[in-house]
Amino acid sequence: MEEIRSASIRRPSLPPSADQTMEEDKPLKKMAEAFKELSIRLDQFPEGEEARLELSPFSNACSLVSPLFRCLGIAFKFAELDYVAKVNDLAGASKSISALPLMMDDDVKSDCVRKAGSHTRNLLRVKRGIDMVKVLFEHIISTQGNSLKDPASKAYSQVFSPYHGWAIRKAVAAGMYALPTKAQLLNKLNEDETSARIQMQNFVASAALVVKYIDQLFISRGLGTDW
Repeated sequence: MEEIRSASIRRPSLPPSADQTMEEDKPLKKMAEAFKELSIRLDQFPEGEEARLELSPFSNACSLVSPLFRCLGIAFKFAELDYVAKVNDLAGASKSISALPLMMDDDVKSDCVRKAGSHTRNLLRVKRGIDMVKVLFEHIISTQGNSLKDPASKAYSQVFSPYHGWAIRKAVAAGMYALPTKAQLLNKLNEDETSARIQMQNFVASAALVVKYIDQLFISRGLGTDW
C-alpha cells in the first residue's frame, strides 16, 4: 500500500481587520497608556527615596504626545517642532544614560545645565510640553461646545506664554483662529466623545505625577524651573 504523505499547506497571512487597524491608530489612547506606565514606575519607588525613572521609556512616552501637537495645526507648529527636537535629544541620550536623575547630575557636574542643547534644559522644555497638553485636556473636559479656541488659549497662556517672546505669542494668537473644532480633533485622534474623555482624564492623572516628579528633580538640585 502506497504511503501517502500529507503536504503542509501554508496559509496566506490575512490583513489586519478594520477593528485591529482602528485600535492600533489611536494616538490618544497610546499617550494615556504610556504615561500610566510611567506613573506606575514612579509609584514603585519607596516614599522618601528619589525615583530613578528610566530615560528610555520616558522619552518613548513623550514621543507619543507629538501627534497631538500636529493635530492642533499652525497655532502650535512652533511648539511641535521644538518639542520633537527636544524629545529626540532625550531619546538619543537614553542610549548611554539610564535614568533622568543621572542625566541631570551629569549636566550639573559639567556646569552646562542652562546651556542651549543640554539634556537638562531640553528636559525642562519637554516637561512644559507635557504640562501644556495636560492643561489643554483639563480645559477641554470642563468646557462645553465644539470650539477649542478657549481651552487652547488658556493652556498656552498658563504654560508656554511666559517663556515666549512677543513675535511667537502673536503668531500663536493668530493661529488660534485656525484650530480644528473639537469634533475634528477627536476624528483625527480616532476617538468619540466618550472614549476621548476617558483617555484625556487618564492622561491628566498620570501626567500630573510625571510633571510633579520632574519639577522635584529640578527643585531638589537647586535648579528651579522658571527659566
